[in-house]
Amino acid sequence: MSRLEAKKPSLCKSEPLTSEQVRATLPVLKGLLMSCYGPSGRLKQLHNGLGGSVCTTSQSAALLANLPVTHPILKILTTSVRNHVSCFSDCGLFTAILCCTLIENEQRVGLTPTTVIKLNKHLLSLCTSYLKSEVCGCRIPVDFSRTQILHCLVHSIVRSKPACMLTRKEIDHISALILRAFLLTIPENTKEHLILGKSLIVPLKGQSVTDSTVLPGILIEMSGVQLMKILPITKPDALKVALFCTSLSGDLSDTGEGSVLVSPGVSLENAALDQLLNLGRQLVSDNVDLILCQKVIHPSLKQFLSVHRVIAIDRVGAALMEPLSKMTGTQPIGSLASISPSSYGSVKDLCMAKFGLKHFFHLIPNEMTVCSLLLCSRNDTAWKELKLVCQTALHVLQLTVKEPCVLLGGGCTETHLAAYIRHKTCNEPQSILKDDGCTQTELKLITEAFCSALESLAGSLEHDGGEVVTDMKYGHLWSIQADSPCVANWTDLFSRCGCGLYNSQEELSWSFLRSTRHPFAPQPCLPQEAANSASNLSLDCFTAKLSGLQVAVETANLILDLSYVVEDKN
Repeated sequence: MSRLEAKKPSLCKSEPLTSEQVRATLPVLKGLLMSCYGPSGRLKQLHNGLGGSVCTTSQSAALLANLPVTHPILKILTTSVRNHVSCFSDCGLFTAILCCTLIENEQRVGLTPTTVIKLNKHLLSLCTSYLKSEVCGCRIPVDFSRTQILHCLVHSIVRSKPACMLTRKEIDHISALILRAFLLTIPENTKEHLILGKSLIVPLKGQSVTDSTVLPGILIEMSGVQLMKILPITKPDALKVALFCTSLSGDLSDTGEGSVLVSPGVSLENAALDQLLNLGRQLVSDNVDLILCQKVIHPSLKQFLSVHRVIAIDRVGAALMEPLSKMTGTQPIGSLASISPSSYGSVKDLCMAKFGLKHFFHLIPNEMTVCSLLLCSRNDTAWKELKLVCQTALHVLQLTVKEPCVLLGGGCTETHLAAYIRHKTCNEPQSILKDDGCTQTELKLITEAFCSALESLAGSLEHDGGEVVTDMKYGHLWSIQADSPCVANWTDLFSRCGCGLYNSQEELSWSFLRSTRHPFAPQPCLPQEAANSASNLSLDCFTAKLSGLQVAVETANLILDLSYVVEDKN
């Protein structure tokens, strides 16, 4: 009998934020995340000390998934950010850095957690109301009749991921492909509710990124030998398709703990094959041209179908079943019984394609709502990062359809929002405080901590030792390179602001980002003409950033409100 170990008592810790472990690890986590932020962010290599794969990335999704976190408070923070990223794909680093900075700043203030949380909620409400309002100076509406803003949004996402190791030309090429792939998923004829199609990412490693392309329909990878065995179909009409999600191999299905009674002289193999051939006869009589099977098709059934000039493709895989069903209009068939005519679908055409060293079976749809993005990259590490970027950009475009607006990027939204909050709380404190029992002094302290967190986040985009300033008219972020000469006129040091909307030739005055300055009202109106005429804007997803702001503040409030942590050590 094995020795039983006595159960250990749970460990209860009070005031977890004051512990030395949290005080030491929270700044380290924040510093690690800040160093990855933005287009010039530094890459991180994550690997297990015992061996295994190495992850090279600067993206929050990959970073937090591979980063071992043990302290309960840090687990709350990372779990909140990962949940946000799983829902919105973007602004993970923004959320995590803002949350860490809020916790640090508001701990230094010395107010009670109740007061801090109460005022944080007021400031968050002020931010969300402003960002959703028509007078918001950092929000641009999206006109889907023009693709310039959408292209800038995708370009900003791709450019901000240095681990993809892309040149400027490759960034432009991939951005255009992502946008084209998304536009192909929008149906031409829409009724009340818009139902988007699907973009599939097909890997092709070892090729140049500029060899990537977008094709309408679905690419199914096959060997050259398999393609040679497939007879071409010449048919003027659409091709009839049957899609099977069950095995057509003739294997006996798992009976669990039960048993199968077989009469003497009966062969299970022959009985299963007869059933498959009967199914094949029905498919031939129903004039089916193409059979796609998620699993394996019996060789005898394949031979029978080939004789009757029916193309049979097996081992399609579970990942393609939904796109195939959506594109062909088929209902996946899950049994070998008689097939209903309504289960069949169709495709416009099919052909063979070769890209690099790979061969593909290309299904061309009747309606272009499913497409394949053939994604090329020079090595496996860059391809994984590029795939994640493409998935993020496609998801962001889908979110933009639901909420047709974008936010200015490059740190300008954060600094503009900080300027707005400071001005609002300075000039209209009573409209914020109401009857909450908080004083103007407490509001001023928390406002400064909140705005400093936003400005610190914007300033973390600078990684090369340069200075960051903000203008006193629009509240946008401007960067001065570290090796810039000393000049009397600051206008000579700048070209455009962080988002690229304004240039330094306007009559502007500047202030260092972390310096004390008098609150001012940032210009509330953003001329639509300026947004349309500006090229190479840096933009962020409105929905993802708004959610990230809410998650950051609410998670910070939760952590600041923690009084005890109880850990089970068994």
